[in-house]
Amino acid sequence: MLTSKQKAALASVLIAAFAASAGSAMAETKWEKNHPRRDQVNDRLERQNRRITQERKEGEITKQQAQALRKEDRQIRQEERDMAAQNHGHITRAEQRVLNQQENAVSKQIGK
Repeated sequence: MLTSKQKAALASVLIAAFAASAGSAMAETKWEKNHPRRDQVNDRLERQNRRITQERKEGEITKQQAQALRKEDRQIRQEERDMAAQNHGHITRAEQRVLNQQENAVSKQIGK
């Protein structure tokens, strides 16, 4: 019998595998092709939001924790937009690295 944390981990792996296979099968939009770093950051934020929803449904995190995590993700998204606004719609590798580090911190809080 799997624990709820093991189930969540398995679900995350399956979702990631499905997203990877579906992502390669789907044609990229022009925006995704022109903004690959922003696309990666935004895709990751979407996946984290789904994880937050899943953990909330499973009772692994409270409503307040979910709200706080989503607030952090919104702040990261706004920072990504602000960075892009300063560079003709693009973000640099260094900016992407900073955003990914922030996403890593949020990710570690999900389902603790």
